[in-house]
Amino acid sequence: MISRRGGMGCRKSPAGSQLQPCLAAIIVLDGSIKEHMAVPETVLFSIVESPGHPNLTELYRRRNIIEVRLPTIRKAIQALKQHRPDYVVAEFFYGYGNNYAGANLGNLDVFMASLQKYAPAARVIVMADRHDRPHAERLAERYPVFAVLAQPVTAADIGALLPT
Repeated sequence: MISRRGGMGCRKSPAGSQLQPCLAAIIVLDGSIKEHMAVPETVLFSIVESPGHPNLTELYRRRNIIEVRLPTIRKAIQALKQHRPDYVVAEFFYGYGNNYAGANLGNLDVFMASLQKYAPAARVIVMADRHDRPHAERLAERYPVFAVLAQPVTAADIGALLPT
């Protein structure tokens, strides 16, 4: 969750959805609070559902990107209602042997539909295991996906897709 504390020039955009630059901000990541002197313009949702998701916090910090780490898709959808990410980095898991074979392909379908409503301009970077990659490509046919990367993903792979 991202919140702001009163400071000079700290305000919401007219739609009330994007963070505007200000002198002081509090960013809550996984329950910890960190102070920043200026809110960067780029917000990235990092949806971490497994240990295979690389920890790229240092890369995001160097690029002056606010990383919002979310442990589940449900938490990510809740966060979308409050904050509009510029980028989303998430792992794709195909739903073998469950209802995903019908309307949904995997874990990201519902989030992607919500993203179209709340942050349609967000660039989504999907990481998929080599076995799930064909299904992730099908997801990219249904929803706008910026990139599909095969696991294991490195900081250089993600860094090439983010603003400098």
